[in-house]
Amino acid sequence: MNFQEKKDEALRKKQVKKAAIASIVGTSIEWYDFFLYGTMAALVFPKLFFPESDSYIGVLQAFTTLFIGFLARPIGAMIFGNYGDRIGRKATLVITLLLMGISSTLIGLLPTYENIGIWASVFLVLLRFIQGIGVGGEWGGSVVLSIEWSSKKHRGLMGSMTQLGVPIGLLVSTCVVSICIFFTGDSFDSWGWRIPFLISILLVGVGLFIRLGIKESPQFSKMKEENLVAKRPVLEVIKEHPKTIMLAAFSRLSEQVPFYLFTTFVISYGTEQINLDKQFLTNTVLLVSVAYLFVVPLSAYLSDKFGRRKMYFIGSSITLLFAFPYFYLLNTGVSSLIILAIAISGIGPGMVYGPQAAMIAENFPLHLRYSGSSLAYQLASIIGGGIAPMISLFLLHEFGSTTPISLYIILCCVIAIVSVSQFKGEGQAKEDNHDIKQTM
Repeated sequence: MNFQEKKDEALRKKQVKKAAIASIVGTSIEWYDFFLYGTMAALVFPKLFFPESDSYIGVLQAFTTLFIGFLARPIGAMIFGNYGDRIGRKATLVITLLLMGISSTLIGLLPTYENIGIWASVFLVLLRFIQGIGVGGEWGGSVVLSIEWSSKKHRGLMGSMTQLGVPIGLLVSTCVVSICIFFTGDSFDSWGWRIPFLISILLVGVGLFIRLGIKESPQFSKMKEENLVAKRPVLEVIKEHPKTIMLAAFSRLSEQVPFYLFTTFVISYGTEQINLDKQFLTNTVLLVSVAYLFVVPLSAYLSDKFGRRKMYFIGSSITLLFAFPYFYLLNTGVSSLIILAIAISGIGPGMVYGPQAAMIAENFPLHLRYSGSSLAYQLASIIGGGIAPMISLFLLHEFGSTTPISLYIILCCVIAIVSVSQFKGEGQAKEDNHDIKQTM
């Protein structure tokens, strides 16, 4: 290797590191905003935006607005997937970050039902919808940019850099909420809840600074030079790869549904049904994020060694087996057992989430990768995570027991295992003639 080649390799590795950092930081900020809404939907939004409803209906309405964000995510995937596969990955990621940050800040400034009546609920839903569009375009771009800067043998681990945004975003948002509850006390429900939303504008500034420093994916740049960019990527991927999109979406059920039950529904269930302290429960949910921080990159790394499917099957099986013990431990009302249940609950879904990014992206060709990955990932937000808290609340209300909820989790895990078994290949990248060979 001559001097110029060594210099080029050093520059490439530097960009790989920048892409990894940008994926972690940028995605963490977007998920901070997204999860913050979920926490507030469980804690204060029923009283502030739906005060005329009884407790059950109020919580159901708040979770419905939570679902609106999930409903918007496939729309964001189509919008930004289309531009990401035609114009570039980097530009779309800057726009999605701005969308999420501005909408979250506006939620923090939003008047409540007491001030402007039903319009408060309308504006809340609108801003949540914009949040969903932003995060809908974020994930695919971040994952694609990461793995396209990586070598094939490290794609699982590199893709998990985007996945780490979820536990970090949840960890930071939960910590901020917990701190605000501690310092504002009884005033949290009146004005303290606004502080975490207003902080997001500062985080967006940090994220933009980092993202503007990365270069476009070399694979996409080469494809654009050769004029091989898809003209209608969203339509093309739906027409050419409908089965892959659906399989990828259903494969996420063993991670999406349990995760939102273990981090969002549990707050409402624990405070309303078990009479747990709000501060205690909010702090304990942080353990799910801690588990993810370790399990996600580890399982992604192992997927590079042993295959995506194996890690997926193991993680889904762990989640399936823990469906009943989880609620049994919660329902004891014993603090130590509740902490144990919540801490363990992050292991199974985390093992699934680690290799998920690379597994989904690898099943789409380069020229349709952003659109295909985004659509597949965000479609699961409608059939999985978005409706999970509402379905669980309904099941609890109708049957007065958590048994149907545990069965719901088991069903989702079975569907995911069957879907993953239908994927082509064993965690190997599906390349096309546009790809560029890289080594690391």
